[in-house]
Amino acid sequence: MTGAIVIAAGGTGGHFFPAEALGAELLSRGHRLVLMTDRRGGQRETGVFARGPQHVLPGAGIAGRGIAARARNLAAIGTGVLEARRLLSRIDAAAVVGFGGYPSVPPLVAARSLGRRRPAVVLHEGNAVLGLANAQLARFADAVATSYPDTARLPMGAEVTVTGMPVRPDIAALAGRPYEAPGEIINLLIWGGSLGAKVFSDIMPDVLQRFEPGLRARLRITQQARAEDVERVRAAYAQAGIPAEVAPFLYDIPRRLAEAHLVIGRAGGSSVAEITVAGRPALLVPLPIAASDEQTANATALVAAGGGWLVTQPHFNSVGLSALLPTLLTDPLALPSAAAASARLGRPDAARLLADLVESRLRRKATSAIPPSSAPETRA
Repeated sequence: MTGAIVIAAGGTGGHFFPAEALGAELLSRGHRLVLMTDRRGGQRETGVFARGPQHVLPGAGIAGRGIAARARNLAAIGTGVLEARRLLSRIDAAAVVGFGGYPSVPPLVAARSLGRRRPAVVLHEGNAVLGLANAQLARFADAVATSYPDTARLPMGAEVTVTGMPVRPDIAALAGRPYEAPGEIINLLIWGGSLGAKVFSDIMPDVLQRFEPGLRARLRITQQARAEDVERVRAAYAQAGIPAEVAPFLYDIPRRLAEAHLVIGRAGGSSVAEITVAGRPALLVPLPIAASDEQTANATALVAAGGGWLVTQPHFNSVGLSALLPTLLTDPLALPSAAAASARLGRPDAARLLADLVESRLRRKATSAIPPSSAPETRA
């Protein structure tokens, strides 16, 4: 068996869900996994990484911070690199796979510093724009896996393979499931990332209560909201007479996606991947403070393919949505057509393709480590 494969991923769902999907695929192939994460991720008590070694490394992001904070965080990253270097040598790492964000920085920089003993370095980018950390790390990666064919900010000369964004196995199982157009009931799934989004809590109840009574009576809402917003959102829907389930975290996303007639939410790479694998139409509101505006690029790719609609946050208001949404929900062709286009973008086999890429780099590394055989001795 080759050495361990180190997965470097942070605690947010956008980075961790694809890391777990890849981990499950690699475990099924007999590989040994080690997780390196940040304090947000912490020790995993469930999932594929709970079965093996886990290491929480120092580090923090530096984008958009003051000089003093940047200095402290750079020092923490430096400490994380030293710790990761020690761990990589001790565990005989064969490869390091990073999923972006600052938690990837210490393990990947440490891997590169090991010289001839270094493990293979593979990066995965989940968005249509290379993130700040990946844009720096990609320059010395052995391979870069992308989720979009036209990913911006890739460095010249990078060895790029389009794998798609790995999704959890129970999401991948939704691929190919037929989309059923709205009938007497219209199921709306409203989510805002792993922590919910205040803008949806502020706007959506008011928008939906403006629908004419016949359309409003058909609505069934599942909405993710911040914990502090849950009760007021529930009360607003109850006052409007709209059945709604509102919670800080939705644990059964596969079922919710399967039932959804329209998804309304942010445009993070993991969210868009899950939507397209499930083949569901979406109205996307990109996070306006994303460091590289990657969510707008993700949403634009879906819209260009015909799989949904993009509304910028400044235009996400009751007046505009009260006109747009009833049109979409009552047009017999709009949602089914978008669902079909969305499904064409889905990549349910992304975890398999990314695992194939990792294994190809393991084989290449093993081959390069074998000294060339001596030429047979000839005698006169």
